[in-house]
Amino acid sequence: MKNYKLLTPGPLTTTETVKKEMLFDHCTWDDDYKQITQEIRRELLNLAHVSEEEYTAVLMQGSGTFGVESVLTSVIGKEEKLLIAANGAYGKRMVSIAEHACIDYTLYEEDFDKVPCARKIAEILDGDGRITHVAMVHSETTSGILNDISSVAKVVKERGRTFIVDAMSSFGGVDIQVGELGIDFIVSSANKCIQGVPGFSFIICRRDKLMESKGKARSLSLDLYDQWETMEKDGKWRFTSPTHVVLAFRKALDELKEEGGIEKRNERYTQNHKILIENLAKLGIKPYVGADVQGPIITTFYYPENHHFSFQEMYEYIKERGYAIYPGKVTDADTFRIGNIGEIYPEDMVKVTAIISEFLKETN
Repeated sequence: MKNYKLLTPGPLTTTETVKKEMLFDHCTWDDDYKQITQEIRRELLNLAHVSEEEYTAVLMQGSGTFGVESVLTSVIGKEEKLLIAANGAYGKRMVSIAEHACIDYTLYEEDFDKVPCARKIAEILDGDGRITHVAMVHSETTSGILNDISSVAKVVKERGRTFIVDAMSSFGGVDIQVGELGIDFIVSSANKCIQGVPGFSFIICRRDKLMESKGKARSLSLDLYDQWETMEKDGKWRFTSPTHVVLAFRKALDELKEEGGIEKRNERYTQNHKILIENLAKLGIKPYVGADVQGPIITTFYYPENHHFSFQEMYEYIKERGYAIYPGKVTDADTFRIGNIGEIYPEDMVKVTAIISEFLKETN
């Protein structure tokens, strides 16, 4: 199989050293392995800028959606109600989770290129005293928009509601002051900005809110409180854990630290995005999202104007030359997406934009 780099929002291109960690077969009951789990949990709290006294971290088998579903189905009781603020496919996925789990909810929806408005959320909360929880996505990779969780957190906490954030594609690549913002539950995944491989999600939880969730879960395997209770004792997962993925993730955390932490990783991702925007602008390819709300994780572009264009042809052309990009996900325009995260550097962005330029010349 021809090797290529992933310009996607995860899974993403990982380092050889992270991959090599998965060559070791580890026993889930082994004390050394359980200690690795505990080390990961502590380091996640450090990255979130929170203390072990106030917060805890829970690792959950499965993809990022498993983590989001774990939170929504574990912490919202049958007499409680959820407000979902959505402006893309991943916000709408929370709606699907709520409907499947019979969670009472209200949807506040914005267009794909607009951020949810804190003022509107405040009005909804003031008008419906039954709403107990608010959930939204931070980096909505449908469009690449970075939502303003800070402003939303302020109005949610002023009104005494619980705030849930899907930071799947931002945690580790965008610095989030979890405790300072008052986020109660924040969810991410091993195969995103920390640059591990797929296999588990993680949830950073305010301890008192997690304690309140005991007995509320609508699922056995996704019961967040029960997973925490078992893991808190000695690092043992309730059910079989993805051992190879855990080992890779520990190495990825070490490499994040070696790079200079979230600040330096964010600088690299931001530089990747900047080169991408500038070079494609020279080809007449415009971004879908305005610069004021664009995040550094993934960038959505309109199809080139006045050009006989096939995304599939361009995808294959780029892949043959060493990179894989993403099709568009917004429904109101013809777009494609390019991710800026993973083991990807500015020189990669220079190369891929040069490849796109050659493709356009050859097919014009």
